[in-house]
Amino acid sequence: MSKTTAKTSINKAALIITLGLLSAFAPFATDMYLASFPSIAKSLNASISDVQYSVSTFFIGLAFGQLLYAPLIDRFGRKLPLLIGITLFSISSLAAIFSPGITTFVGLRAIQAIGGCSGMIISRAIIQDLFDTNESARALSLMMMVQGIGPIAAPIMGGYLYKFFGWRSVFIFLTLFGIICFTATVKNVPETLITPRPIKPTDIIGNFSSLLKNRRFTVPLVAGSLSLSTMFIFISASPFVFMQLHGMSNEHYSWMFGFFAFGMLISAQLNTLMLKKMSPEKIFQRTVIFLIIMSGLLVVLTARDHLILFSAALFFCIGTVPVTAANSTAMAMAASGKNAGTASSLVGVTQFFTAGFISALVGVIHNQTAYPMTGTMCTVAILAFVVFQLRHKAVD
Repeated sequence: MSKTTAKTSINKAALIITLGLLSAFAPFATDMYLASFPSIAKSLNASISDVQYSVSTFFIGLAFGQLLYAPLIDRFGRKLPLLIGITLFSISSLAAIFSPGITTFVGLRAIQAIGGCSGMIISRAIIQDLFDTNESARALSLMMMVQGIGPIAAPIMGGYLYKFFGWRSVFIFLTLFGIICFTATVKNVPETLITPRPIKPTDIIGNFSSLLKNRRFTVPLVAGSLSLSTMFIFISASPFVFMQLHGMSNEHYSWMFGFFAFGMLISAQLNTLMLKKMSPEKIFQRTVIFLIIMSGLLVVLTARDHLILFSAALFFCIGTVPVTAANSTAMAMAASGKNAGTASSLVGVTQFFTAGFISALVGVIHNQTAYPMTGTMCTVAILAFVVFQLRHKAVD
């Protein structure tokens, strides 16, 4: 199917809306159930820190899925793996409702992530198949808008679902959302791969090896992944910090999370303006320094019972995430050369694996205080800065 043929045989608006919905799997599956942590822990006879592992395994599942789908969508086309992924997401969401214990629940979250990440990965491939550069940019902008709205709407919706119907209603919603996306995909998404392009395992390994030896790629990749983990530390630990330590209601926590996500949208727009005057490298370094200062202040405020100041410092820490993520990814991808596809996969794997590992670490060192969250945030910020200083030695 050529791009011209594809464009004349599909409903472009319906396709973009469908792909936008598919790109929202991750924020909805992650952010909607955060306010339900205490109830899930009580229902499954587990602790809050045990429930936090369900966040970590979700991120690790997203990382594994990045590797899984890359060869599949070149071998079997776009649509079949996408439908299989949506089905896996829906079934695991439904099964989570009947989890007999926390171990099963955590495992199902990993499966849910593997299924859900199909929408994130394959949607980008479909857009690349169908549209030219300008149209692709517009389509991707719409998808990013949906992804930006997701973290704002999801916790608020999840909070109200939990308030009126309990934590299982969140996963019923995710099941129905998956069914809607499956139906829309069948109707609106065509198969866009003209000829299957099976890739030999040796080719994949060779491409990965080449990139990992390129310090211009690995330095911003690792530094960016560390700074990005700030967001996932917050996602994992904040339900305990705000609802258990500070007694915040589920509803108020959901609105607070949405407000923080709105701040990320603002910082993303500020990054666009800053890029007109500064390079991604300079913006990244200055933002990481700002993150170190704010996270250090956050550690200091942890010892004080002042929720407003604590929340303000945390707001600025989370606000750095879109800036560091966008600029570090841009720097890494610019160094990828002809291996852009492999580089994109490696970026996703590294980001989500790092997020999963560090958020799991927060659960391991849980000590009934906010220090595991704030101390880990400050630590990863410092590590990101130290790693980024290696860029001056980054030579092929």
